[in-house]
Amino acid sequence: MSGILDLLNSDLGKTIISGVSNQTNQPQNKTQDVLTMALPVLMQAMKRNASSPQGAEGLLNAINSKHDGSILDNLGGLFNGGVDANVLNDGEKILGHVLGDKQQNVQNILGAKSGLDAGSVAQILKVAAPILMGILGNQAKKQNVNSSNGIEDLLGGLIQGNSQKQEQSFLESILDADGDGSVIDDVAGMVLGGNKKKGGLGGLIGGLFGK
Repeated sequence: MSGILDLLNSDLGKTIISGVSNQTNQPQNKTQDVLTMALPVLMQAMKRNASSPQGAEGLLNAINSKHDGSILDNLGGLFNGGVDANVLNDGEKILGHVLGDKQQNVQNILGAKSGLDAGSVAQILKVAAPILMGILGNQAKKQNVNSSNGIEDLLGGLIQGNSQKQEQSFLESILDADGDGSVIDDVAGMVLGGNKKKGGLGGLIGGLFGK
């Protein structure tokens, strides 16, 4: 199974990046930076939540009742003329549920890393969250996931994918533009399971998700 960052690099991912960029009036490259950092973080948070039976059941119910992947069938319609307020409200609820009281901290750090203010990051994440849930629902349907173990495994697969080296180089090229390696330690280390630093973003995310 491909990881979430492989998907961002696909045609579907480019459509999502372009649509979110237009919806939020943010530059496409910065939108891509935010999504590249944020989607694995959100996946990791969901995986953490799904490690309890209640959390897994809640996520399965959300997928089965509302987020079955159909949002991906008409992304052109979703973005054409602006994303519907119901979708944005849904995105806000998803972020609140997934990140809890750490939401503002995560948005602040993603903003600092991407060069956007936290409010712009929040707008990007609000649009992206229902699409991310749609991707999850779509994958769950394809793989007949209907148990708490299944949903946790599915999330783990989307975080890691089957091309860790490719994801590492993709993260390096997008996130470490100045070549100092620190963003890789802070962000990709957490995403790829090799958290090298206790401080900075790695430390915050590590504490947030109990790594």
